[in-house]
Amino acid sequence: MTPANLPDLARVVAAFASIPHCRLLGMRLEEVRRGSGMMSLDWSERLVGNPVTRVIHSGAVTALLDTLCGLVVMASVPEGTPLATLDLRIDYLRPATPEKRIRATAECYKVTHSVAFVHGRAFNDDAADAIAHCTGTFMLGGVGFSAAAAGNDEPGAGRSEGGQPC
Repeated sequence: MTPANLPDLARVVAAFASIPHCRLLGMRLEEVRRGSGMMSLDWSERLVGNPVTRVIHSGAVTALLDTLCGLVVMASVPEGTPLATLDLRIDYLRPATPEKRIRATAECYKVTHSVAFVHGRAFNDDAADAIAHCTGTFMLGGVGFSAAAAGNDEPGAGRSEGGQPC
């Protein structure tokens, strides 16, 4: 990628900040760089999946990882490239610790003409003690979300996930 077509990271962050489910869940963007990033999700009673264990529902962890993976892909491809999740595999390794923040990191490690490849992990305090890890593929081009479309108020214009705070 040449400097002329690198994505505008501020625009990527703003696009993800417009997503309602991220704000509703309370996701926060901690860091974004070209091809990598970190987000967090504070523990909240309303996100608990099992009232006995008080563990955050796995769907919230899935949303966090999918959002972050999309964000790092967007930060890795030329400005305005539409993208969509093709596949996201998440392996849950252990329950999240009740009443602790969940952090997630992701890296876009390969970009081809039509597909971007990512991996990520969610954890509480220690990245080596993952709650879950994921691998994903994102379709590039065609119809999908782009930061440019997020500013478009036409019906069907792309809105994406993430933000600071979301």
